[in-house]
Amino acid sequence: MPRIDEARAFGRVLKAEFVKQHRNYFQSKMIYFSMLVWPALSFAAAYNMYRPFIASPELARRLVPNGDTRAVALFILTGYLGYTFFWSLVQSAWQFSWERFHGTLEGLFLTPASRLGFLLGNGLAALIESVWLFFVFAVGVLAVLGRLTAVPLWSYLLALIGLALPAVGWGTLLNSIFIFSRDSGFLYTILDEPMGFFAGVRVPTAVFPLWARFIGFIFPLTFSLRVVRGLLLGTTGLATGLLQIGGLTLLAAALIAVAAILVRSGEAHAKRTGSLTLF
Repeated sequence: MPRIDEARAFGRVLKAEFVKQHRNYFQSKMIYFSMLVWPALSFAAAYNMYRPFIASPELARRLVPNGDTRAVALFILTGYLGYTFFWSLVQSAWQFSWERFHGTLEGLFLTPASRLGFLLGNGLAALIESVWLFFVFAVGVLAVLGRLTAVPLWSYLLALIGLALPAVGWGTLLNSIFIFSRDSGFLYTILDEPMGFFAGVRVPTAVFPLWARFIGFIFPLTFSLRVVRGLLLGTTGLATGLLQIGGLTLLAAALIAVAAILVRSGEAHAKRTGSLTLF
């Protein structure tokens, strides 16, 4: 059956890209060590920045909806967990653009392999390989804080979906942009540090001026963190949580659809001009 054959071919492309990513970028144990140490140090630095003021009820109300000073660490932890999800995909897309110089992408466009499967496989591989270690660290911190049982299990499951789905959509879109970009280094710069600030990783977006909130809306991480923090802080019910996850799912689907359009446009441009530089 044609559709089953297409699905199998799509799955083989995903698997092949996952294996390639693992062999190229995650072959050393020191890489996994750095993937834990860097975000853990960033979390510790942010938490200790707030620590002298944690006893302040006013600060707690600005950071967490219920004003619980013990939840400040959870606010920061979820911020860095979400940032690790999305940052790993920015870095992966940047590395993905290097393949233009090695001829890998040119070879791809000469094959019948699914272009979208290639982009999705690259994003999924980067996400799973880069995030799992800090995710385990985050679970350990929650256990130390005594908050593992503070919310029901469905809140954690929805929170994980609320981070993973938009991150995959974001990574797929970035892959489609970076491979056709003239200056991937510039894109990496404007998508890395600004995302960490304007998306509300360390500081809630509610305290930002209007222009800063507008910039934050550019990054899907902003919406993911709002949903995830509501779920893990216990301020979002099941019905509302499912509705929000549905919205994030639509957002991820829209990002993937835009990525598919960009890939088709970039491939058509390459056929006409012989160049992969679309932007």
